[in-house]
Amino acid sequence: MRRLGRRTTAVAATLALLALAGCGVTRGDDGNDLLMIIPNSPGGGYDLTGRDAVQVLEDEDITGGSITVENIVGAGGAVAMTELVGQVGDENTLMTVGLGVVGSTYSFGSQFGLRDATPIAQLMSEPEGILVPGDSPYETLDDFLEAWKADPGSLAVGGGSSPGGPDHLFPMQLAQEVGIDPNDVNFVTYDGGGPLTSALLGKKIDAGFSGLPEFQGSIDSGELRVLAVSGEERYPEGSPFADVPTLTEEGVDLVFLNWRGVLAPPEMSEARTEELIGYFEDMHETAAWQQVVEDNGWTDDFKTGEEFGAFIEEQDERVSGTLEDLGLL
Repeated sequence: MRRLGRRTTAVAATLALLALAGCGVTRGDDGNDLLMIIPNSPGGGYDLTGRDAVQVLEDEDITGGSITVENIVGAGGAVAMTELVGQVGDENTLMTVGLGVVGSTYSFGSQFGLRDATPIAQLMSEPEGILVPGDSPYETLDDFLEAWKADPGSLAVGGGSSPGGPDHLFPMQLAQEVGIDPNDVNFVTYDGGGPLTSALLGKKIDAGFSGLPEFQGSIDSGELRVLAVSGEERYPEGSPFADVPTLTEEGVDLVFLNWRGVLAPPEMSEARTEELIGYFEDMHETAAWQQVVEDNGWTDDFKTGEEFGAFIEEQDERVSGTLEDLGLL
């Protein structure tokens, strides 16, 4: 059985029904026109990545056709994953995915995961940050970790993703690295960056874990501060976050990266798979895409095909293992 904790229950059946009945995905067989499924609402990280990729593909006339973008919302991306896997052999459908979708397929009991689809390309990666209110007593990462280790349950920490998503996995792995039992972490889930910002500003939580770009306004105003980022290196010079130290600089041996990429349905022909991979290889080489990566402060972490598939398998095992350790599977 491929998926640890796989539950072919009413939950999975509900996901299938929601995907098939609610998404409204229709298109004609018009040559090389494509559909790009986005597994969350407009404005989120998947939406930003997918739409930026589509824009470059169209502007550079790489695919020779038009690309329709369809947001399919539900269960942290598990509904969209069910829709993609259901399009068996459809050679004109793609979906933007990432670490959060890996986790949501487990958290919501989906019978389908990323390994059931056809890997096309990983497009980027980015670190997470540790955010606190501007007037927080924790001036440094050491301040926060000292208090957290002394009494983990007394500090509430939060993230903008469901269990198994990057904002949940990051604090759990950080806790484990610094000697805290992840099961003792008082973690609060919020539905995206907006609610997480409100929780931080309202002092409902002591620290938040998330990607930084969507918090830039609150950081620039001083309402929020960033204690550290989880990348191997700092953000590049010129980034608004270039002065934020990494965990490793602060003596914590942990690198954690969120990532996003593109999948196609299962049972694709080898020729069509290679053609789709070629589109994204061509896109990756354009100055326009390199500018997108730079503007968003992403790491150009590009891989395709079998290499991307092997990476997905590693990520799937990593997420399921973490959730099992936490008793969530």
